[in-house]
Amino acid sequence: MRNVIIIFKKQLKDTLKNKTVLIQFLLFPVMTLIMENTIRIDGMPELFFTKMFAFMYIGMAPLTATAAIISEEKEKNTLRVLTMANVRPRQYLLGIGAYVWFICMTGAGLMATGFHGMEIAVFLTVMGIGFTLSILAGACIGIYAKNQMVANSVFIPVMMVLSFAPMVALFNERIGKAARYLYTQQLRTVLDRMSFAGMKTEGICILSANALIVTLLFFTLFKRKGLE
Repeated sequence: MRNVIIIFKKQLKDTLKNKTVLIQFLLFPVMTLIMENTIRIDGMPELFFTKMFAFMYIGMAPLTATAAIISEEKEKNTLRVLTMANVRPRQYLLGIGAYVWFICMTGAGLMATGFHGMEIAVFLTVMGIGFTLSILAGACIGIYAKNQMVANSVFIPVMMVLSFAPMVALFNERIGKAARYLYTQQLRTVLDRMSFAGMKTEGICILSANALIVTLLFFTLFKRKGLE
C-alpha cells in the first residue's frame, strides 16, 4: 500500500509539469461550468451541456491520461527505476489507476454542482463506473504500446469512438444502433433519465459485457507483456 501511495504522489507532481495530461483533466469540467452559466437557449433540456460533456469526459480524459502516463514512463525507462526501488507492476498500475480515477472524480464533482439530491449520487456513480472502464482501457493501450507514438496511434481512434459516438447517435439513428454496444452510450442513457431504475436488461448486459471484455483484455495483456 505504501508503494501505491508513493506512485499516486509521484503522478500528482508529474501532472503539474505535464500540461498535456493536465488539460485532459481540466478541459471538460471547466467547459461545463462556462457553458452552463453563459448559454441559454429556448427549449434546451436542463443541464444539457453537463450531460453532453460528461460522457465525452468519460471517453477521453481517463483513457488518454492512463495510456499516456504508462507509455511515456516505459519509453523513458522510468519503470526500471521504480522496479529497482521494489515497486511491483501491480502496485504501479494500481497507483496510476487510483490517481487518474481520483482526479477525474474531482472534475466530475465540479460538473455535478448543477444537480440536486439523489441526482448528484446518480451522476457521480455513472461517472465513477465510466472512469473505471476507461482507465482499464487506457492501461491496456499503455501496456500494449512500446512508446508514446504507438500509444497515440491507438488511443486516438478509440477515444474518438467512445466519446463522440454517443453524441452523434443523438442525430443519426444508424450510428445510434451501433453505439448502443458501447459503455459510454449506455451510461449516457442513464444520465438522460438520471436513474438506474429505468435501465433495461439489454443495457445492463451490454454494460456488463463491456466491463468483462476490458477487464479480461487488461489481465491478458498484463500477463503476456507486463510492463516491459
